[in-house]
Amino acid sequence: MNDKTELDARIDALLVGAIDLHCHSGPSVMPREIDHIEALREASQAQLRAVLFKDHYYSVTPVVRLLEKHYGDLGITMLSGVPLNNTTGGLNRYAVEHGLQLGANIVWMPTFSAGNHIRHDHRHRSLPTTQEMLQPQMLTVVDDMGRIKDEVKFILDQIAGADAVLSAGHLHISEIWPLFEEAKARGVNRRLVQHPTFVIDANLRDIGELVADGAFIEHSICMFVEDSRFRFFDPETLDGLIKAGTVEQTILGSDLGQINNPSPVEGFRSVIRVCIDLGYDDSQIRAMISGNAARLMGLDKAASA
Repeated sequence: MNDKTELDARIDALLVGAIDLHCHSGPSVMPREIDHIEALREASQAQLRAVLFKDHYYSVTPVVRLLEKHYGDLGITMLSGVPLNNTTGGLNRYAVEHGLQLGANIVWMPTFSAGNHIRHDHRHRSLPTTQEMLQPQMLTVVDDMGRIKDEVKFILDQIAGADAVLSAGHLHISEIWPLFEEAKARGVNRRLVQHPTFVIDANLRDIGELVADGAFIEHSICMFVEDSRFRFFDPETLDGLIKAGTVEQTILGSDLGQINNPSPVEGFRSVIRVCIDLGYDDSQIRAMISGNAARLMGLDKAASA
């Protein structure tokens, strides 16, 4: 067996049991390469453990309930949540209640409707929709004095009551600090910051402090692998981010499914290779592509219940 074949076998073995918390399959108003069913079949073939479906414009949660009924034999745990963007009513307690009643696992604070995202996206629309959409209304979780809005506090109580995950969405790091402080005070134990150095504007010190306070940090695979058109950072940058956030609190999610990009599983294969080249051992890689995500989502707890 030559080195390449041995490496491929190692990557295949590491993929078994992986969890993707950031799958952007379709249908969507954004151009997608694969749909939810195709994503499930690909994940099943690679023996992933779980896939979390994310769309910026609608909650995939009711779709997941349907997929579980008809594709449960694929052996993939299916997860989703509620994105608090304009299309779901913004900071909408009723959308959160509906999603949680259907078994949503995560609530994303505003992403594409976040004022922070809109300001970042003003000059170059890197993620266009397939057709012209209404101009978004900018959302923020804080008032003019920087205090968390009452509607957000209500939603945080809902998340805490369901023991669901709170994602900071695409809020600016300056909004995330008071949000997470309020969330923690209200009993939200599962807190996640995604792609902290893209749009969020967090630095290494921020990442270290977020982790010290119990948050998980997810880095988007699509931003680090060579065959992605969203490759914004090099492997050395990923290495620095992992070290800042620790292997124990770092999650690697694909953030893939877009047209002209690798599939989610292909992205995982590529980032595993990157991590191997950076010198991470198999146990560390498994933590970042599986174990940490399982802890955040409570999957091991659910399996033993």
